[in-house]
Amino acid sequence: MDAGQGAGGLSRAVSLLLHPSGAWDRIAERPTDARVLFLRYAVPLAAIPAVCNVVGVVTFGFNIANVGVHMSVVGLILGAIASYALTLAAVWALAVFVDLTAPAFGGVRGRDAAFNLVIYAATAMWVGGLSEIYPSVGIPVGILAGLYSLYALYQGLPQMMGVPEDRRLTAYAAILTAIALLAVGRGMITAKAAELGGPLSASYAPR
Repeated sequence: MDAGQGAGGLSRAVSLLLHPSGAWDRIAERPTDARVLFLRYAVPLAAIPAVCNVVGVVTFGFNIANVGVHMSVVGLILGAIASYALTLAAVWALAVFVDLTAPAFGGVRGRDAAFNLVIYAATAMWVGGLSEIYPSVGIPVGILAGLYSLYALYQGLPQMMGVPEDRRLTAYAAILTAIALLAVGRGMITAKAAELGGPLSASYAPR
């Protein structure tokens, strides 16, 4: 069985959540084929935040500082679809970026290695999306999960891309810049997609 699916993929996911440094050593020894990993690992896991967000907002609603934010179901679904599709596109684009720029930071190019690095690093962020079932909890948990994914990415740079220790921080800064640009673009397009379902409305609900 390929390491990117089934029990192998689950084992790697758990290892990355608990012991990212050691997990990267094992992944680097036998990286999963990029296409297989994308289709059988990233595609299903990336759906978790989008699906849970829709279910959570429809079930519990969403409020910020006692201000309830209301969106039509159509808008929620359109936003979730756009967010999901753009997340996968961003993962692909970031992996290509990591692969192409690795030599500039003393590393070694490797398509499979780059996709393994980016996709497996995102595990915490996607699993953390389960908290979106209850939106008020989803925001802080999502932030923490995202930070942990960034930490995992930093940990994996030397093992997966051969980036030397004295260049790791510079390479990481370049990757963070790419992530920020992709996140801004994803957020803007997702918001526009959600607006197609109708405008947002808000109501004050004092406790």
